[in-house]
Amino acid sequence: MVDIVQQAIEFSTNFISSGGLLFGFFIVYIECLIPVLPLSVFIALNVNAFGFFIGVLISWIATCLGCVTCYYLYVFLGDKLTKKFISKKTYMKVKGKIDMFRDISFSKLVLVITVPFTPSFLINLLAGLSHMKKEKFFLGLLVGKIFTIIFWGYIGKTLIESLTDVKALIYIGITLVVAYIISKIVTKKFGIE
Repeated sequence: MVDIVQQAIEFSTNFISSGGLLFGFFIVYIECLIPVLPLSVFIALNVNAFGFFIGVLISWIATCLGCVTCYYLYVFLGDKLTKKFISKKTYMKVKGKIDMFRDISFSKLVLVITVPFTPSFLINLLAGLSHMKKEKFFLGLLVGKIFTIIFWGYIGKTLIESLTDVKALIYIGITLVVAYIISKIVTKKFGIE
């Protein structure tokens, strides 16, 4: 069984590296639009195919651009689509709850984005539907996503394995503290809240 898994990883890594950096970028970007795809696997494969620095860099840029694309889709189309699928009364109730996300502090936004197991789809959806300020969302992505990408590039394991690995849990804790400190610095420097 281990041989089969190793062969699958080797095949996938060779497939991605033969496709080049653009292909590695594309698979991470498209994951933002199709959230059922496994971001952690794509990042791990990019790191295996292109090395840690390049794999993390292209994955970070791709996921940030993908999240921004989703954000704009939800800003411009979210209300229209939501109104078509739910009643006006339910929409108003849900919209009130969603709009609360717009007022989340920058530090909390960065922490939510940084946690590796938080679904990007949900953050993009809430930020777009609540019409969160784009500057706040973009800076939050740039600061928070780099830690998530580094985490998945470093770990490259399944969710369950990561949760049972003490080193991974310590790394998550350190990552959250560093992301929080950076978010406070960015908050002061850019006056975002």
